[in-house]
This record gives sequence, C-alpha cells and structure tokens, in this order.
Amino acid sequence: MDGNAETGGTADPGAGAGYHYQLVRRAIAEIDAAETPLSLDELAARMHMSPAHFQRVFSRWAGVSPKRFQQYLALGHAKTLLRERFTTLDAAHAAGLSGGGRLHDLFLRWEAMRPGDYARRGAGLSIRWGCFDSPFGEVLAMGTAHGLCGLAFTDETGREAAFEDLSSRWPAARFAEDADPLRASVEAAFGGGGRAALHVLGAPFQIKVWEALLAVPSGHVTTYAEIARAIGSPRAVRAVGAAVGRNPVGWLIPCHRVIAGSGKLAGYHWGLPVKRAILAWESARAEA
Repeated sequence: MDGNAETGGTADPGAGAGYHYQLVRRAIAEIDAAETPLSLDELAARMHMSPAHFQRVFSRWAGVSPKRFQQYLALGHAKTLLRERFTTLDAAHAAGLSGGGRLHDLFLRWEAMRPGDYARRGAGLSIRWGCFDSPFGEVLAMGTAHGLCGLAFTDETGREAAFEDLSSRWPAARFAEDADPLRASVEAAFGGGGRAALHVLGAPFQIKVWEALLAVPSGHVTTYAEIARAIGSPRAVRAVGAAVGRNPVGWLIPCHRVIAGSGKLAGYHWGLPVKRAILAWESARAEA
C-alpha cells in the first residue's frame, strides 16, 4: 500500500532554531511543572532574559503570549478540545485525505512499505539515525533512503530506550549513526521549510490507523472510537489504541491528537508532558 500527499507547511519557528528550541523547551518545562500560572517576569527571569525579549521570542514560536499558552497547556484543555474541536473522519476520508489529497499542516510525502518488506522485518534495509533538537525536546530520528521511518521524543524515555523501541521494529535491518542525511527532513518536520518524507513499516491494520491519524487537522483532536469507526472496525477500539501506540513517527503521524472519549489525554508513547505541549502549541497556532 502506498500513497502520496502534500499540504502547506508550518511556520518557521525563527532564526537560530537550535537556540530557540532549547529556550522554548525549558520554558514549557517550567510552565508544566508550576503548580500555579507563572507571570511573564517570573518566566523571563528563569530563562535569564528580559521580559520583553522573552515575550518576543516565545510569541514568535507559539503564535501567542506565554500567558495565553499556559491556558492551552492546562490539563482541562483536552476536554475543551473534545467539545469544540472534535474531528469526525468521514468527511476527511471522503475527500481523499488518506490517499493523494491534502493532509494536515506539513509538507509530507507518505509511503508505506510493501507487505513483503513487513514480512522480512527490515532484512536488507539500511537505516541511519541521529539525535536533534526540537521545540518539544530532543528527538531521535531514523530514516531509510526513502524518508524518515522513526521519530521519537527522548526526554521522558531516555535516548537508549527510544533507540531500542524504534530499532526493535526492524530487527533484521542494518543501523548506522549518521545524522547528516536526516537533517533536512527533521528540520522540515519542525517547520524549517522544505519537505519531509516518511517511509513507515507496519501491519496492514496499523497502516490504516496511521492513515486515519493523518486526516486529523492540527489544532483538533479525535478519539480511539472515532478512528475505529472511520477505518470500518468500530469494535476494534483496543486494537486501534495499540496501533496508535505503535506509531513509529511521532509528531508527523499525529498520534498526539487522539484522546480518550472522556476528555482525558490518556497515554502517550513519548510522555504526557510532550503530548500536552504539542496540543497546546497546535491549539495556539490554530487560534492565533
């Protein structure tokens, strides 16, 4: 099964992306750990910046002020998303979003490996890997000659555990640490312009679930039950949850946009703090 899709790109987080990624990551960590909202002066002081400079840098990245972003990061925001930005997938699939149409908010070319590739578990496949900064913490990226095949946030799991997780999906592949060939795709993934290509390996049911995830727009959420219904397996909610958890490409295949029907964020393979931060950022950009 394969398909191609293109869509508009995200905003560039700004010049000096590496510095700004680290700055924003630290700011989000401070906001997330605080028991009460932090003032602009408090946040700026913790970042060792003037309030005006911090406000400009953060607002350019998030599209809203630090104060407004904290509202999106609140735990109750998921219920607001479920109530106001719930996405049904029927219309999306009718429009061809799981095939060759426009996907979500990234320049993305999507290709699933053939069933024979899945059966061989990566035999004969060369996979390069490397670690990079992102606005949501360090990411470990893996890629074949055709595109990214793995993207994991490492802050919660640790780099070694993330590598074991991703590499175990292709036990017969050859792995080599070589970040340079992946850099352009990773930068494109996080808004640096250009194109990000994906080359993913999964069972047919998993591929169907991941295609459904690609139809959920940025700033919106859906539920496990809705995805199960959209792929024609309404009783397979638990299997859908397992397939969502096995998504090998965090962020680009947006499993973070799936929440429980109760409005709880539920689990996220790379850590709930990362999921909250991503949903908050997407909500802020959608309403900016």
